[in-house]
Amino acid sequence: MSLQNSAAPAVLGHFINGQQVASLSERTSDVFNPATGAVSAKVGLASHAEVDAAVAAAKAAFPAWSALPPLRRARIMFKFKELLDQNHDRLAALITSEHGKVFTDAKGEVTRGIEVAEFSTGIPQLLKGEYTEQISNGIDAWTMRQPLGVCAGITPFNFPVMVPMWMFPMAIACGNTFVLKPSERDPSASLLLAELLKEAGLPDGVFNVVQGDKVAVDAILDHPDVKAVSFVGSTPIAEYIYATGCAKGKRVQALGGAKNHMVVMPDADLHQTVDALIGAGYGSAGERCMAISVAVAVGDVADKLVAALAPRVRELRINQGMDLEAEMGPVVTQIHKDKILGYINDGIDAGATLAVDGRSFTVPGHENGFFLGGTLFDHVTADMKIYQEEIFGPVLCIVRVPDFAAALDLVNAHEFGNGTAIFTRDGNTAREYTSRVQVGMVGVNVPIPVPMAFHSFGGWKRSLFGDHHAHGPESVRFYTKQKAVTQRWPATISAGAEFAMPTMK
Repeated sequence: MSLQNSAAPAVLGHFINGQQVASLSERTSDVFNPATGAVSAKVGLASHAEVDAAVAAAKAAFPAWSALPPLRRARIMFKFKELLDQNHDRLAALITSEHGKVFTDAKGEVTRGIEVAEFSTGIPQLLKGEYTEQISNGIDAWTMRQPLGVCAGITPFNFPVMVPMWMFPMAIACGNTFVLKPSERDPSASLLLAELLKEAGLPDGVFNVVQGDKVAVDAILDHPDVKAVSFVGSTPIAEYIYATGCAKGKRVQALGGAKNHMVVMPDADLHQTVDALIGAGYGSAGERCMAISVAVAVGDVADKLVAALAPRVRELRINQGMDLEAEMGPVVTQIHKDKILGYINDGIDAGATLAVDGRSFTVPGHENGFFLGGTLFDHVTADMKIYQEEIFGPVLCIVRVPDFAAALDLVNAHEFGNGTAIFTRDGNTAREYTSRVQVGMVGVNVPIPVPMAFHSFGGWKRSLFGDHHAHGPESVRFYTKQKAVTQRWPATISAGAEFAMPTMK
């Protein structure tokens, strides 16, 4: 439904200390329905004072929450997981209405978020330390993991449910409190998540949401009571957040950009490979950090690959996201659409072959929507901007190389190292690639190798700043600090002071 002729759009606010609160700032940002181009809401952009209020609420809630037995925290996460299941479609519809991805894809996003919430229910086991009895005469030693305090998450527009849930379920299950700064482009899902956490029994102040832009980000980075910051977004911003946060003494994990390659060997199953490239390259209109944006065609497979891909790209079913037959929806904003168009024009000017041109695509009845058709470039080279930079749109580039060694060198030379895949029937080739490629997540005949919640997600090189990957066991290490305890209960009076370095006798 178009909102162009309706009353003034509502202004979305924050969630602080257990309740939704109106934004006190006069600054707002438009929230669009990408399928129609209409403004569906406005969102208040937090001031420093509003961020301070959220952090203060989280700090006040920390002592009682961190002292709660892990099993009690886990039981709240069990209830939260149940409520997520009940509100699955509601969350997915919010994603589609503000991001634009098709409803079936949005449901998949919610599922991957729920999996992390489910993993967090095992926190009593995950927080267990190590114990050694009698490390020396009458002395025992053990380690334990304790929460950090107030943690914050700064999350991107492309996964408004899944990426925040990479962060806060594990953070709060570990005993921390949390402040989420979601993308201002699709803010509504964060408020629903906050309400579901409250309904699950989470105490007020443990989870807070502040909407905002760079002002809010800088307020989080500057705040002395924020102990850790998690971020997902572009590499320049990831680098800024990492450098700024670390300079302020915070623990930071900052996941940046990507340029994910799929190496297609001559022996690959062509039908399977084309199916994989269509889904991985054009799903969610290419607005995924794990999207395949470069196909590396090895040897004589290139001509066959392009010939099979081009008609499939032209036949993509593109429509507004609530059409259950749609395979691809619009991109998130007109500004982002214009940026993608700029990349396509740059590729043409650089001499790449435009095999499929999606620039003029429109959806009847949605002419003002932010739609693009699938675009396919052939004969792309490593010196071209469309190869070097993350486009984050429905644009797939074909790079031709003579052999496996050249393909491996090409992938390893790129500044990003988030995800990659190889399609082949040869086990030794796959083994060599997975061993030697300088990329954090690798798929063998799997186009988007996103680990499950009980493993960890993260790239290499300029795709990740910090030592810790997201969710899984790594998140327990990130959201806790380890303490080592050495204990003795002497049965007799002390023999006197010891001035030498203690050793185990």
